[in-house]
Amino acid sequence: MREIVLDTETTGLDPAAGHRIVEVACLELMHHIPSGRHFRRYVNPQRDMPEEARAVHGLTEEFLAKHPVFAEVADEFLEFIGDAPLVIHNARFDIGFLNAEFERLGRPPFPESRAIDTVALARQRFPGAQASLDALCRRFEIDNSARAFHGALLDCELLAEVYLELRGGRQPGFDLDAGARGAAVAAGAPKRPARPARPHAPTPEERAAHAALLARIKDPIWNS
Repeated sequence: MREIVLDTETTGLDPAAGHRIVEVACLELMHHIPSGRHFRRYVNPQRDMPEEARAVHGLTEEFLAKHPVFAEVADEFLEFIGDAPLVIHNARFDIGFLNAEFERLGRPPFPESRAIDTVALARQRFPGAQASLDALCRRFEIDNSARAFHGALLDCELLAEVYLELRGGRQPGFDLDAGARGAAVAAGAPKRPARPARPHAPTPEERAAHAALLARIKDPIWNS
């Protein structure tokens, strides 16, 4: 089962107000486990960088001006994610920004139903508790000490660990074993010959030996 953990960094909170994506990152999961493949691109937003946004992710106008605009990375991004479900923390935010970029390019939007929102998963599992990425890292004892600034790829890596815990921890490893066995059979692994079931009913000799054993027990509870 292939899934894509996705995160973006932006110039602000609202694409309708003209804010743009400045970084997009994806991390591939197979059976909820990172495969080692990832995608990351910085994006020139073609606008200024508000100070409050720069304080969150540390990206400046000067740095981003050296990178491609979203239209130049869109095809590569779409090829990487394919048709896999998208694992996103606060999915409406990232999907909203991506769809604003796609609308500018005349491309169809992502449906929100394609996203697995880890905020919603966390609130279902821990009602009333904080559901931020930092709070979930603390809850699951995931080291997020490198998160001095928000970075899309680092956040994807942390979210992948959080998502695994929300799905039941390392339990999905059993699914990998089952998949490997299935693949081996499909590849032509030799089949074991069928064997008849073993008889489990006691023989007359075993019954007699059991009765003799019970006769030596004083005041057995099954005779009371």
